[in-house]
Amino acid sequence: MHPLTAVDLFAGAGGATQGLRDAGFTLAGAVEVDPDAGASYQLNHPSVRLWQSDIRHLPAEAMRRALGIKPGALTLLKACPPCQGFSTLAGGRVSTDDDRNDLVGHTVRFVRAFRPRAVLLENVPGLARDERFNRLLQSLSAMGYSTATYRVNAALLGVPQRRKRLIVISVRSLRVQLPDSFTDLLPASFDTAPVLVGDVFRNLVKSTRKTDPLNKFRASSPTVKARLQAIPESGNRYDLPEEHQLDCHRRLGRERSAGASYGRLKMDSLAPTMTTRCTTPACGSFVHPTAPRGITLREAAALQTFPSTYDFIGSYGSVERQIGNAVPVKMAEALGHAVQTGLALIPAGRAMG
Repeated sequence: MHPLTAVDLFAGAGGATQGLRDAGFTLAGAVEVDPDAGASYQLNHPSVRLWQSDIRHLPAEAMRRALGIKPGALTLLKACPPCQGFSTLAGGRVSTDDDRNDLVGHTVRFVRAFRPRAVLLENVPGLARDERFNRLLQSLSAMGYSTATYRVNAALLGVPQRRKRLIVISVRSLRVQLPDSFTDLLPASFDTAPVLVGDVFRNLVKSTRKTDPLNKFRASSPTVKARLQAIPESGNRYDLPEEHQLDCHRRLGRERSAGASYGRLKMDSLAPTMTTRCTTPACGSFVHPTAPRGITLREAAALQTFPSTYDFIGSYGSVERQIGNAVPVKMAEALGHAVQTGLALIPAGRAMG
């Protein structure tokens, strides 16, 4: 049986690495450009060799040689390039001109250098509408990989939030037909039972350290504090009395574009997608279910399924961004198991390379 090894490109603070480790992988190397995210990664995964680098300037062959990995020996190359250029969350449409979109193509360089047994890519669904995505799939096919794409809601994988993602799984064999349904790749032992906000918060009460540096929420002005106190349970900006309405919201009326602003989380429901402003009440439904405050950094991290012992380095805004940018740990674990199932479909002696 092959040892399960992986390299994590665009590693962020290490959410995907943690999930892949939970699925049985040993991480050999990782790449992350942001200094704070890289520091958080190293704090939690000190045994992994991290390249603190812009991937556009990192020679893939040099990285492979530095890790002592022969071409074809790596089990999994995971890539989760920044998704903001493909996301519709901010403006309602995908920006195909965003420079960050070009980072998708750099995955191909690393596939050529490592020739991993499997490739995993996670991104927002908007990526599928970009021509660079089609070129990526064509390149993988030309290199002898069978590929399947899936649209997956993290909530169906035991993650307590509505988070839709595009998943690409490729295995190094042209003789494999990966299943049409992502759930067919999951082992029966993987727990997909729904998890709600209340479940997460109750577990935090039992597991959070009293000295946890993430037990803090975004500071608010007296005006914002009064506004938060006026939001009823399960409410949002529409439920605010006139004196607490923002001028911008008055102009918008009941437009859907800002409907989630100043929304409370609901204990008996899923959380919304955790974003890079996931503890900022004005930026979405990120208000505590009952308290007059936004959720804490630790609560946001828990909704991203990070362990309560997982720590982060950086300013408040930096940690908030790292948490929102992360692949939910439980989702990454599911992806790791799915890759293993896909690899098991390769007929003995049929893998290329």
